[in-house]
This record gives sequence, structure tokens and C-alpha cells, in this order.
Amino acid sequence: MPTRTIAILLLSLAAIALLWFGPHVYRNVIGAVPLAKSPPALPADDGELPFKVPEGFAVSVYSDDTPGARVLARDVKGTLVASLMSEGRIVALPDKDGDKKADRIVDILTGLNAPHGILFRCDPIREPVASNGAGEFGLPAEASAQAGNDCRMYVAEEDVLQSYAYDPDTFTATLPKTLASFPTGGRHVTRTLLAHPDGTRLLIAVGSSCNACNETDARNAKILALDFPGSAFDEPAEFARGLRNTVFMAIHPVTGELWGTDMGRDLLGDDVPPDEVNIIKEGGNYGWPICYGKNIHDNVFDKNTYIRNPCMEPFETPSYIDLQAHSAPLGLAFIPEEGWPEDYWFDLLVAYHGSWNRSVLTGYKIVRIPFDSGGNPLAPVDFMTGFMKDGEVIGRPVDILVEPGGTMFVSDDRAGAIYRIFRTE
Repeated sequence: MPTRTIAILLLSLAAIALLWFGPHVYRNVIGAVPLAKSPPALPADDGELPFKVPEGFAVSVYSDDTPGARVLARDVKGTLVASLMSEGRIVALPDKDGDKKADRIVDILTGLNAPHGILFRCDPIREPVASNGAGEFGLPAEASAQAGNDCRMYVAEEDVLQSYAYDPDTFTATLPKTLASFPTGGRHVTRTLLAHPDGTRLLIAVGSSCNACNETDARNAKILALDFPGSAFDEPAEFARGLRNTVFMAIHPVTGELWGTDMGRDLLGDDVPPDEVNIIKEGGNYGWPICYGKNIHDNVFDKNTYIRNPCMEPFETPSYIDLQAHSAPLGLAFIPEEGWPEDYWFDLLVAYHGSWNRSVLTGYKIVRIPFDSGGNPLAPVDFMTGFMKDGEVIGRPVDILVEPGGTMFVSDDRAGAIYRIFRTE
């Protein structure tokens, strides 16, 4: 065979391989390790932080030694606790001297498999004393750590949910109990926890294994529910489905509704599909993989022909709020009344983790979504910016822990930091 013919044949085979395997690499390799370059170090104590917040607020660094910081929670005595997912650690960050900075980093658990969700609960108290930092009020929880209560810490790793006997004085977690298992592998490995408002169930967010596919494991792309108190292994029940990657959830402080952010699929362009905020009802189907946003059919993935629109109520539930595509919304929290400006009360804060495959970067900030007098959402407004500087990504906000008194904490898994935002007037 002539050399030129062989060369043409090899080039043709390479092109076919690129077309066949390229989308897989794009979805599962490039997207799995975004922004590998190390971010610039945060300024020293006397340096000026790059962040901008509304007038009357300021930002300080609570800890700059928390690599891969993700979920934030208060333990049963009010100490801040964080999951360091990339490090396989759960850490306590006490502030004994009250200077609004972590005195030290105490390992509670190490050697875990991508730990994410954290929840503290004392029985026989029926309501949780702290959760995954998704917006419950009444923190810190000093009064809840009463003698005689069985206080446990729940931790969700990629593959397993475990509970531990927890001592808030020594920051030790012992006597692990395995309560549930989760599917492993694939694209989305976070498992996040939230107590249901009825106090009897634990909600667990499990993302999809892929960008867009028909799942083979019935536990993927869902919110699952497990009965409290959880003393033996069990299979969680389905609570809601069709949620591609609802990493964080929150309970509305007035209505008691479950809200969650959700990330839309990739490879449909810079502005499609929208990322979402959903009001999640038990038994609801939120559309993925064949529907997105306001019940729009994804005919790139689903090429079937239907007699009726496959994306319509009551079969599919539309998004409640559409956000800019590829913003990557993660943590969300409702603003309480106590200590916060009146025009902020019950507004929604959302952390945009930021895009990784958009031609022009978007996200990398925290926004506030206000509501009109009828409770309808208005356009998001910036609350905390500065995670990008001169086109370079220096931080990626993850979780938001809002507290009474005009204070909130934000985790940043790129800078490895936890910030404290507080009122100055």
C-alpha cells in the first residue's frame, strides 16, 4: 500500500477516534480537573482583600488553611466545622479567643472518600441543631448540647453515609455506623445532607454520573430520603428525581419549602441550558436528562418523537428561577431578619462557583436574589465579587452559612479559605 494512502487512512482513523471519544474526554476528563493552576496567595493580615461587598459590609479571612473547603456547619456547641473534600478530612475551626478567626485547625476525621455533607443532630431532640450550612437559622447552637443527649455527626462521602458519636469538647468522632451506600464513579461525586423540616428524615443529594444520559443506577440524579435517627444500614427512598446536580439545598424559613440549586448540562453552547434554582416537592420530576429550564425539551440528547410535549406539567416540573448558563450555582441560603438590613430579609443568596468550559468566563461570585411584595423572584444582584482578578480566577465560592446578627461565612475550595462577611454599621 502506498505511503500516502497509509497516511490518509491513519488520519481518517484519528479523525473518527476524535469524533467518537472527544465528547467523552471533554465531559469526563477536562471537566473533572478544571483550573488546575494554583491560585495566588491571599494577602497577609494587613493586606487588602480583593472582594467587593455592599456598603455597610466587610470581609475578613476566618481561615486560609482549609484546602478544598466545601460544606460549612456549626457543631452542637457552635464551633464551625468544614469538609475538606479534596483532602478527605472533616475539620473543626474553633475561635476560643473570640477574635473572629480560627485559632487552629483540628482534624475530626481523616482518610475519607471525598467527604462533603455534614450534619449534627442530638436525640431525643427532634430538630437538627446544625446542618450543611444551607441556611437554617438559630445558630450557634450552644443550648442544644444538653447533657444526656445522644449527639451524632452525620458525614456523607462519595460512596457511603456514616454517623458518629461526637464530642464537641474534644472534637472527636467515634463509633461509626454505616447507614447507606451511594453509587461511585462518574462525574458528580458530592453527597450533601439536609434535615427535612418534619424532623424525621435526612435528605441526601446525589448527582448524575454523566453530562446527559439515562442512568443505570436508580440512586443517581436524585434527592434521597432516609429516616432518622438512623441506627442501622438502610436503602434511602426516592424523594425527588430529574435533578442533574443539585449539590446544595435549603429550607425556606417562612414556607418550609425545600429549595435547591441545579447545574444544567454542558455542550449546548455558552448560554444554554440555564442553571436553575428549584422549589423541590416530594415526588417531583425536574426533567433531566430530557428537559431543562422552563420545561424545554433537550432534543440534542433525546431525539425521540412524541405525540405530546414530553416536558410539561404535571409530568415534569419547570425550574423556579433560571440562572446564567454555566454559572455553576452551589450554596444557597435565605437571609434572616435578626441583624440584617430590612430590605434583605428572606432574600436568597446563591454562590456561583464559576464556569470551566464557557468561551467567556461567568460566575465566580455570590448573588442576592430579592423578591417582590408578591414573593416573585427579581433579577439577581451582586453581593460578593472579586473571585476573578484581571481575567484570572483566584477563588471559587462554594457554601454559604448565614447567621443572625448580620454575619455569614463562605467557603472557597480554590483558595482553600473560609471568609467571614459581617455588617459594619
